[in-house]
Amino acid sequence: MLSRKIKYVCVASAGMLAAAVLGAFGPGPAAQADLEVGPRGGPPSSTATPIKHLVVIFDENISYDHYFGTYPYAANTDGTRFRASRRTPWNNNLVTAHLLRRNPNLYTPQRLSHEQASTCDQNHNYLPEQKAANGGRNDKYVENVSVDTCTGLYGSPGLTMDYFDGNTVTAMWNYAQHFALSDNFYDTIFGPSTPGAVNLVSGNTHGVQAVTPDTLQPTIDPSAVVDPDPNGIGTMIADPDPAFDDCSNKSHTATNNLAVMHGVNIGDRLNERNVSWGWFQGGFRPTTVASGSTPAACLTAHPNLAGASVVDYSPHHEPFQYYASTANRHHLPPTSVGAIGHTDRANHQYDLTDFAAAARAGNLPAVSFLKAAQYQDGHAGYSDPIGEQHFLVNEINLIQRSPQWSSTAIVIAYDDSDGWYDHQSVPLLNGSNSPTGNDYTYCAAAAATVGMAGGYLDRCGPGPRLPMLVISPYAKRNHIDHRQLEQTSIIKFIEQNWHTQAIGHGSFDARATPITSMFDFARPDYSRLLLNADGSLQRGRR
Repeated sequence: MLSRKIKYVCVASAGMLAAAVLGAFGPGPAAQADLEVGPRGGPPSSTATPIKHLVVIFDENISYDHYFGTYPYAANTDGTRFRASRRTPWNNNLVTAHLLRRNPNLYTPQRLSHEQASTCDQNHNYLPEQKAANGGRNDKYVENVSVDTCTGLYGSPGLTMDYFDGNTVTAMWNYAQHFALSDNFYDTIFGPSTPGAVNLVSGNTHGVQAVTPDTLQPTIDPSAVVDPDPNGIGTMIADPDPAFDDCSNKSHTATNNLAVMHGVNIGDRLNERNVSWGWFQGGFRPTTVASGSTPAACLTAHPNLAGASVVDYSPHHEPFQYYASTANRHHLPPTSVGAIGHTDRANHQYDLTDFAAAARAGNLPAVSFLKAAQYQDGHAGYSDPIGEQHFLVNEINLIQRSPQWSSTAIVIAYDDSDGWYDHQSVPLLNGSNSPTGNDYTYCAAAAATVGMAGGYLDRCGPGPRLPMLVISPYAKRNHIDHRQLEQTSIIKFIEQNWHTQAIGHGSFDARATPITSMFDFARPDYSRLLLNADGSLQRGRR
């Protein structure tokens, strides 16, 4: 072991499916303007808890130990000073597990300073992450996922092992001090961004089909779909762009095959109950508006902390665009602020500016999903924790100032770990024995012991441990929740709170525990915790 100092699913024939895919794009811009505004079929259902508004902020690529490895102990040598409450409860991290100085990996974890926030992106693919976890021993990270050098960003040997503390991710630590943090929340399966996003909204990465980018004809492409059945329907373990999105393939400058998801997502279930909802993403508003045969383009960009220009919108981070039923192919805006969350031409898919407009108008949908523009989403390589913190503070301050704060819960969760080291694993709940070699030995063994939900391959998990916080008047205060949760626990809470049907068809919502244990509905605290851009306390709870 070396230590070091830090240096600078429906099945159809191929023909039927092609017709369905082509027809599912729906009406063009003019026709879509005539679609219904507002809920269909009556008032929304009541909720099972006092939570009337759920806002899920879904950020990118962080393991629990990468942000909370020494919580609540910060070095206070750089960045923003952090002071912890003496009543901070125990959590399972690098300090309490005694893994900072003695670690089974090739390198020991090292603190990343505030000045080293822009780092290389680690390998976070489906199979390498399984090998890094090594059957739950979590001792093969350096060999399998560490990316130590890259252009213009910080890197050092064994970078995957390293972590930030409360002097850089100050907002995250302050939210944990005053609300509820889970130290036992997991990626539903191993792998990168899109599987995590799809699991957030459906709990099922099976049911994907590759289609050509021009005619949307079904095709075979292992970069989009693995282990397909005779109809070409298989599982997603990578990041193909969605078929139902004009801005896919870098706004038409690339020619990669696209992906269609079959089956049901939580948006469909909310529509069935006439519950308002929406996905809000940075850069969704197009720079070129769709017109006739000309598709929309999404090319707005911002500089990141390292000075590089980053396109705001990432199609493969928008899970509802993979489903014909919930897609807004042309990125059409809502017909009015009052229509946000309801079914009109936007079909529940919006720009982040639409969320701000709804919040200021006191018109929050019942369920909202927020996705930052890429330069602020936290993904190493093109974003960083400082940009991410600016986004989080801005959105959470906005929500707390809205008239609906008293009935709102905010969840901060992540799509995957980026390959950043985390010392904690849980026993596999779903195995897979891919005939094409996508699964490591212990995932293959688990297929025989715990089985494969729905009989679907390539969904081994739970994967790496991720951060998750709940911010709400009803969140337990300065609380560490130890109950085992995962990405689909958020779906489970939505289903139970708004009385929807389960997703079904092998969805992991069937196994997931809801996030209810992070709330105390008997003792709400309606005060606000407003933060400055650097994560320090502005005013509110002390």
